[in-house]
Amino acid sequence: MRPALLILAALPAPAAASTCAGALCNPEALAPYFARLTATAEARGSPPVHILQIGDSHTAGDAMTGAWRDLLQARFGGGGRGVLPPGRPYDGYVTRGMTASMSPGWAIGATFGKGATAPRPLLGLSGFSMAAMRSGASMALNAAPGMGFDRFVLCAIGGPDAGGVSVRFDGQDQGRLDFAAPSSRSICRTIRSTTLHASVEIIAASRSLTITSWATFHDDGGVALSNLGVVGSQLAHFARTDDAVVAEELKAYRPDLIVLAFGTNEGFAPHFDPVAFEAVLRSQITRLRLLSGNVPLLLLGAPDSLSRQPALRANAPGALTGCDGAGGQSMLFAPPALAAVREIQRRVAGDMGVAWWDWQSRMGGPCAARNWVQRVTPLMRGDYVHFNNAGGLEVARRLQADLDRGAATAE
Repeated sequence: MRPALLILAALPAPAAASTCAGALCNPEALAPYFARLTATAEARGSPPVHILQIGDSHTAGDAMTGAWRDLLQARFGGGGRGVLPPGRPYDGYVTRGMTASMSPGWAIGATFGKGATAPRPLLGLSGFSMAAMRSGASMALNAAPGMGFDRFVLCAIGGPDAGGVSVRFDGQDQGRLDFAAPSSRSICRTIRSTTLHASVEIIAASRSLTITSWATFHDDGGVALSNLGVVGSQLAHFARTDDAVVAEELKAYRPDLIVLAFGTNEGFAPHFDPVAFEAVLRSQITRLRLLSGNVPLLLLGAPDSLSRQPALRANAPGALTGCDGAGGQSMLFAPPALAAVREIQRRVAGDMGVAWWDWQSRMGGPCAARNWVQRVTPLMRGDYVHFNNAGGLEVARRLQADLDRGAATAE
């Protein structure tokens, strides 16, 4: 379903002058998003400004994205929880602002990890799917205070035997969403309400239904921020998603800004291939532009992260940066591939006119992860890779401060 787009994605994009104001480069590329955000004060009764972040465990864990969501909603108003993977796709799944549950009777598909075995089902933005294995299989979302919704969206793979689902808001029947279609294709259905609700439950009527994502929004201005991350994944894994599914979901969810947050797992790969990474990065930027109708993109550079794994000491050319003064194989260091990832991200963003944020520099530069872990009040976990909630809040504050400065520059 994707050959034509792959050919287009391989074409070189026109070069654009790269301008950087501190850690944020090419803020002018975000001008439509900045304008939409400015207009939220007069947008009551309208869909919220929607930020859609796609990435790895930094996105899935919701430490940074959850804090960023809180900051924006406190400032501009709440627009709901946004898009989520269906059900509970893996152990330890975090749904800040929502509680997700599901009954037995679902089969998980994924772009990466346990559910990624071939043949993979058609997958969309979330990187996961849930296929009903029996009629009556159910899943539900329960909103935390402030996350009530008046618009519910369910995206699934329709087909001759897909059937549909029964939907309940706050335990009250809302009717049935039908996904029957002459042939297999992605379909997104929406239910709107005149009142706010705190829970939604869906019950499959058929064992042939596959759900790719679902979402809750509050259509009264404000901001919704969706975090769609797959733990351990790389951008190449997001490339496994299906064009038609992604296009249908983007049409239903209407993001105003798409954030790509990959690079850490590429930088921690045993052997990093810079040519392959750059090709994937360019093709996925082009692909998202085509499928979204040129929604503004923000590329987050890989954050500072450190390791003691000897196998990563030479995973790319370049000098090894030691970070704790210890010698030998126990030295804490930055895998050389991480610097290569950031350099490619920065250059490609400049070439293609994409906004880019230097996450590492805003942490403090090389070896910043050591300081974030070893503070009296740590901002990162002891693995020197992942952020705790306090660290996520600090990252979100610094990112939003740079975006505010970028908005002033882009005017």
